[in-house]
Amino acid sequence: MYIVPFQSLACPLDGAPLQRSGSAWRCPSGHSFDVAREGHTNLLPVQNKRSRDPGDSKEMVAARRRFLNAGGYQPIAAAVARTVLRHLPPAADAACLDAGCGEGYYLRQLAGAAAAAAGDHTLALLGLDISKWAVLSAAKQFAQAGWVVGSNANLPVRPGAFDCVLCMFGFPVHPEFARVLKPGGLLLQVDAGPDHLRELREIIYPALKPERPAADAPPPAGFVRLDGEAVRSPLQLAGQAQIADLLAMTPHLYRATAEGRARAAALDSLAVTVDVRLAGFERARSA
Repeated sequence: MYIVPFQSLACPLDGAPLQRSGSAWRCPSGHSFDVAREGHTNLLPVQNKRSRDPGDSKEMVAARRRFLNAGGYQPIAAAVARTVLRHLPPAADAACLDAGCGEGYYLRQLAGAAAAAAGDHTLALLGLDISKWAVLSAAKQFAQAGWVVGSNANLPVRPGAFDCVLCMFGFPVHPEFARVLKPGGLLLQVDAGPDHLRELREIIYPALKPERPAADAPPPAGFVRLDGEAVRSPLQLAGQAQIADLLAMTPHLYRATAEGRARAAALDSLAVTVDVRLAGFERARSA
């Protein structure tokens, strides 16, 4: 399978198709968006920003890059890649979006697994994140995918463009995911399970909140629920730097008290549990 950048982008201002012309993407109305030297494009209009620098900071992105590239979450990436490749149409060109791609780790792992699969068809990849620092890091590390700064609330892509949408520990916007998925396409959401990083949470919080019982919620509108999967594995964190990187890439960094962060910073090693849930949903084939 050949990996190529996704090209079916849409103007974030009027939804019209974008065409690549030299170092910019342009729509028929004349809106133009420059392609950065690293190969990514900012498709997040200023009026759609809720802050000057939305999303993860430069420091958080760097911490996530160091931690993920060390391989601690590789079992998650492998499970995601298996699920996606199993669901893609056989012997046909396909496209996949990572909605909230961060610095691109999971899309790179998917690309590696897809490239090793048999066949002469293509898989077009697009990573999107609201953080310009995340998209910059992703573009620097892997030029074979398309990378854009954008929002899940207004995906700058054409309707029915994807066979798969990933939402990794992110903020799902199901109406938009339904709009950009083909009928029968896969939405794969990955979220923390009840024991995810429990050992770290026990250190940084005075007490853990009781786990809410799993609700048998209906699937999002326009989707059919598929079988899910749990990924659980031990992870040994070696050294203060790796512990700090893990904490910095999670919401716990801001939720923990100063005392809790200090207790984590004093650790030289820590064994934690990786516990995540893969929830699959198929885009309904008929209204």
